[in-house]
Amino acid sequence: MYKAIVVGTGPAGLTAAIYLARANLNPLVIEGTQPGGQLTTTTEVENFPGFPDGIQGPELMEHMRKQAERFGAEFRSGWVDKVDFSGRPFKIQIEGGEELETETVILSTGASAKYLGIPGEQDNVGRGVSTCATCDGFFFRNKRIIVIGGGDSAMEEANFLTRFASSVTLVHRRDELRASKIMQERAQSNEKVKWALNRTPLEVVTNENGIVKGLKVRNNATNQEELVEAEGVFVAIGHTPNTKFLGEQVQTDDHGYIVVKPGTTLTNVEGVFACGDVQDTRYRQAVTAAGSGCMAAMDCEKYLEGSMVHDWSGML
Repeated sequence: MYKAIVVGTGPAGLTAAIYLARANLNPLVIEGTQPGGQLTTTTEVENFPGFPDGIQGPELMEHMRKQAERFGAEFRSGWVDKVDFSGRPFKIQIEGGEELETETVILSTGASAKYLGIPGEQDNVGRGVSTCATCDGFFFRNKRIIVIGGGDSAMEEANFLTRFASSVTLVHRRDELRASKIMQERAQSNEKVKWALNRTPLEVVTNENGIVKGLKVRNNATNQEELVEAEGVFVAIGHTPNTKFLGEQVQTDDHGYIVVKPGTTLTNVEGVFACGDVQDTRYRQAVTAAGSGCMAAMDCEKYLEGSMVHDWSGML
């Protein structure tokens, strides 16, 4: 039986594994189907402290993995099919039917960005297509950018990207936006933001060199196809937390994000902790995920040694 199992990698899970391993807790890390998380689909990472010249996303994750292994963390590839937190020890079933037992669990399964599923989109992720303005906006300085979406996150991303872009065109398939009135007003008052409403995205278009040159859309009023020219396409239609495998055994909010006690990584289940994007609806950055992974490991360690009471008081 394991003392601690970390479900999911990425900056949060790997940081938790490093801290647990250094505490001689010999954690098992279940990697899932995308070891390293969302950063493995990111090319250049320039805002992670300690890398003044930047670093490739997959390389950063490989460094973290090796660091965890160096201190004794064990890694297992596979997907968690279901968990049983109703009794002790906790039981985790991975694909193939194997059941693992553990005293504690750290959940760091992240959140997956929603995509449109149109041609050219996935092929160009990290090469002109992005889902994170904070992460990638700097790379589009003085270039034309398209933001796809009609909610608050799309308005926020569009406004943020005007710091770098020569222009930002907001594409939405309806005439009306879902965003709150104040967020719409902020975008509408920004002279760099242009509008392409009532247009359905059809394809991310590249030139003969494979470089993104725009977005093919259908004008829903005329039924004609148009090309909105841009060097970058940001998809801002939301994220989905990877929590379905939990069933209803851990408290989540209306969108499926794990609820933790503020200032901690404690969930409503004693001995189960959550870190990274799976419980973060606001920041979604590699450095904040890593920080919460450290918190989860320290909370877990103190719980195992009996010096911390898993206090859920005050939560809904």
